[in-house]
Amino acid sequence: MQGKMKVAIMTGIGKMEIIERDIPQPKPNEALVRIDYVGICGSDLHYYEAGRIGDFIVKPPFVLGHEAGGVVVETGSAVTHLKPGDRVALEPGKTCGRCEFCRSGRYNLCPDVVFFATPPVDGVFQEYAAHEAALCFKLPDQVGALEGALIEPLAVGFHASISGGAGIGQTALVTGAGCIGLVSMLAMKAQGVSRVFVTDVVPKRLEKAKALGADGIINAAEQQVPGVIAELTGGKGVDLAIETSGNEGSAGQAIESAKKGGTMVFVGYSKSGMMNLPISTALNKELSFKTIFRYRHIYPLAIDAVARGAVRIKDIVTNIFDFDDIQNAMDKSVHNKADIVKSVVKIGK
Repeated sequence: MQGKMKVAIMTGIGKMEIIERDIPQPKPNEALVRIDYVGICGSDLHYYEAGRIGDFIVKPPFVLGHEAGGVVVETGSAVTHLKPGDRVALEPGKTCGRCEFCRSGRYNLCPDVVFFATPPVDGVFQEYAAHEAALCFKLPDQVGALEGALIEPLAVGFHASISGGAGIGQTALVTGAGCIGLVSMLAMKAQGVSRVFVTDVVPKRLEKAKALGADGIINAAEQQVPGVIAELTGGKGVDLAIETSGNEGSAGQAIESAKKGGTMVFVGYSKSGMMNLPISTALNKELSFKTIFRYRHIYPLAIDAVARGAVRIKDIVTNIFDFDDIQNAMDKSVHNKADIVKSVVKIGK
C-alpha cells in the first residue's frame, strides 16, 4: 500500500504535533495494520511529562503509544494466518528468539526486545503500522478494535493475577485503581477469586472499580486500609495482594492487609525506584513476594476472556479522543487524573 499517513509525534516535553510520513511497507513476515484505536498508557504520560523513564530517554521527534487495535489491510508474502479485513490486537514487543529467556519461554525478559514507544523505538500513534504478523492476534467477531487496543493492559493484569496464583475461593486486595489496578481486578474475578477489594485516594477511580465489580472499595486517604480489610475478612487478611500504584504507603498497607502465608505481587513502579517496606511484618507472616514485568503468552487467554464476556474490558474507558485532538488528549490525561481513569485515542475513521 503506497501513500502518506498521519503520525502524532512528541516534539518536546508536553508538546505534540501531527505530521505526514510514508505508509510503512510490510516485510514478508509482517502485516500492515490500519490502526483504529490506541490506549494512552501511564508510560506514555510519563514520557510526555518528564521525557524519560529511568534510562529510557526520549529524543524528539518520537512517537508514543503501544496499546493498539486495528484492521489488517495487507500481508507480507510469508504470512498465512491473516488476511485483509481481519481485526487484530498488536502485542507490542518483538523479541530476539535466541536468548536464554526467549528459549525458555520467558520472552518478556528478553534483553534485546524491540517494544513500541520505548526509546528509541517509535510507537503507534499513527494511521498504519507494519508489525510482525505473529504478534498480530486475530480478534473474534464479538471483539472490536477498541477492545483489541485494551488487550495489552489486560495482559498485564492477567500476568499479575496468574503469577499470584489467583483462584476460586480466595480474597484479594488491589492497591491502586488506575487502569492496571482495574485490569488486575478484572483478571482475578475472571479467574474465580471470590472477593476483590480495591484501594485508591481518587473517588472517581474507586467508583469505576465498584462499577466494574469490586466487592469493596476503600479510600486510603480517609480509612485505615489494614483495619478495614481485617473487618471484611474476619481478621484473616487477604490471600493475594496486587500492588499497582507504585506508592510506598500503599505497598505497606498491602503487606499489613495480607493473610499469613499469603502472596504479594508488585506491579507498579515507584517514582524514585525505591521503597521502604514493613519487612518484619512480611517475615512474620511468611509472605511470598513476586514481581512482574509486562507479560508473556497472555494475549490468546485475554482475548478469549473478553470474547466470552468474562471481562468487560470496554467499561474501563472513560474518555475517547479524536486523533486530531492528540495534544488535548495528552494534556487532559496528565492534568485531569482525578476524572480520567483510562483514555483512548480513536485514530481510524
